[in-house]
Amino acid sequence: MNHYIYTILLTLTPLFELRAAIPYAVFVGGIPLFTAAILVFVINVLLGVLAYFLLDKVIRLACRIKFIDRIYKKFLLKTQKRIHQGVEKYGEWALAVFIGIPLPGSGVYTGTLSAYILGLSFRKFIIAVIIGVLIATLAVSLVVYTGNEALIHLFGIGANIN
Repeated sequence: MNHYIYTILLTLTPLFELRAAIPYAVFVGGIPLFTAAILVFVINVLLGVLAYFLLDKVIRLACRIKFIDRIYKKFLLKTQKRIHQGVEKYGEWALAVFIGIPLPGSGVYTGTLSAYILGLSFRKFIIAVIIGVLIATLAVSLVVYTGNEALIHLFGIGANIN
């Protein structure tokens, strides 16, 4: 049971998220790949929803400090100008791809911040999160599966991922 808790905690950790949680669950925790993928997918989508609703409150609270408010507004305007055209053209699909790329600096946390900065509606955001997290879950699961199969065929070692 501890490995399930550690997998959830790893999923909730910025920069790691599902990129680290799925390999940990399978290779360290012995959790079957399908189970790990479903668990991490659900937790990541719920994380996106929670972050979406909490972000506005956190930013409003932080912006009560004038110094932070000035920096935030400058950052917000600069970012909105830079990415406005791409978002107008591709909308939530661009955000879904950004969330779906399983690399550091992308994922649910940065996707949520991007959606907030762009003023994306909750409906468009949730579509982007579900599609993006699904892409990332499938990509990481595929890497874990093929990597495990390569270990088995090359060295005779690997995890039981069924």
